[in-house]
Amino acid sequence: GLHNEGKRIVVIYDEASGIADKVWEVTLGALTDADTEIIWIAFGNPTLNTGEFRQCFGKNRNLWHTAQIDSRTVEGTNKAFLDLLVKTYGEDSDIVKVRVRGMFPSASSMQFIGTDIVEAAQQREVQSLGSDPVIFGVDCARFGDDKSVLAIRCGRDAKSRPWKEWTKQDSMLLAGDIALEAMRWKPDAIFVDAGNIGAAVIDRLRQLEVPNVFEVWFGGEGGMAYLDNGVTVHTGNLRTQMWTKMRAWLKGGAIPENQQLADDLVGPTYAFGADETSIVLEKKKDMKKRGLASPDEGDALACTFAYPVLPRAVPNYLNPENYGQPAGGDRYDELA
Repeated sequence: GLHNEGKRIVVIYDEASGIADKVWEVTLGALTDADTEIIWIAFGNPTLNTGEFRQCFGKNRNLWHTAQIDSRTVEGTNKAFLDLLVKTYGEDSDIVKVRVRGMFPSASSMQFIGTDIVEAAQQREVQSLGSDPVIFGVDCARFGDDKSVLAIRCGRDAKSRPWKEWTKQDSMLLAGDIALEAMRWKPDAIFVDAGNIGAAVIDRLRQLEVPNVFEVWFGGEGGMAYLDNGVTVHTGNLRTQMWTKMRAWLKGGAIPENQQLADDLVGPTYAFGADETSIVLEKKKDMKKRGLASPDEGDALACTFAYPVLPRAVPNYLNPENYGQPAGGDRYDELA
């Protein structure tokens, strides 16, 4: 206890969803003084569907006086902005539940990519178009258990071209191996994670005169990205934007039947940013705290969505301008 017998104890938790369960446990153990008025207040946006704050409205609700407040019913809130959130994301979306209606998000919603989406993508067989660019995505790691991974995607196909991975590989050797893969597949863009040893890999690739090498800063500014059901969301950083685009692509794309890749894709959760409208993907270090591995293969595939890549030139025989034209000339020369 706090040895405050006969007096008053007041504990206040602001943004209680973000307070670790261990802190709640320690606080509870400190409130054992006899003949003491104990006031414990916990409030905040209900951003997480797990944890002690959630249980105040669940299994522990008999211990608390609870209230959930819809922001549209109180003074001092921007009603026009709240209505815009509802119109943009939908009344039953998690953003509206949390930021407008004062409700906790759906039970499984914090998992960013569902297992069913990943399993379907691993079973799917697709054909890429001749105009689809070949894109390399490289996630770099230096030492430890993390891996450096090269993912290769062409349109909806990220399965037919074999990926590469390296463990404890230094930057010079890693760049040399990537350069050899580039000679083989002639990618239209190589997007490299610039963190860790990535900057050195990028410099070496450019020194080797490998074309179309672009650096990717995961913490860079995010933008709007399509989520699903006609909804677009604002992303809190570039990594979240890439993963959001990848999530939409997975519903029609094909990926290798690799258990580690599947685990990587379904592992991260997401939360709401400080602006209360953007989403932010869980950081690697926070995943490790939960006992999960760094999603190296997932990040490599996500890198292929870093920036737009122009399609390859359309062959003459596929050019719509030639449809209905008589055969002959050089129209089919490319097939010779």
